[in-house]
Amino acid sequence: MRPYLRYLESEHFHFLGIVATWSAMSAEQKAAELGIDLSSRGEPAYLNFCIRTGNLLITSGHVSKIKGVLGKDLTVDDGYKAARECAEEILRSVHDTHGTLDGLRVIKLLGMVYSAPDFTDQHLVINGASDLFHELYGKEGDGYHARSAVGFAALPTGVAVEVEAIFEIK
Repeated sequence: MRPYLRYLESEHFHFLGIVATWSAMSAEQKAAELGIDLSSRGEPAYLNFCIRTGNLLITSGHVSKIKGVLGKDLTVDDGYKAARECAEEILRSVHDTHGTLDGLRVIKLLGMVYSAPDFTDQHLVINGASDLFHELYGKEGDGYHARSAVGFAALPTGVAVEVEAIFEIK
């Protein structure tokens, strides 16, 4: 995304007394511009990555490719990248189930961080997932979500981060 577009959040832009109007990019268009691959996973997995019930999409936990312990092997920046990876995987699963990223509201994230006993910056790590959803859906709008960020003594296969999400279909 071109950096100046992030700051143009309203439908109207005032410049030297001239009002320009444009249509906002959809979440799916923004994801494409960010280079997020939404191609299908193909074969179903052992568990459902994303399930629809009523007007909700509920995801399973999605894990990072980055492995290690935050506060021991990995920095907060490493964890932030791992959480963003998880969010991209979540978007792929949501797209596979719903067919689009458009027309959704992010309701809740649960972020789990493989943490050293004295590591207390889980919230900064999970910002990697939250920030991506804010980029796609708006921090003031449909991307403004509830969230929990917690530390764990271990995560499956030693991954650094696992994130799950709930979306509302509007």
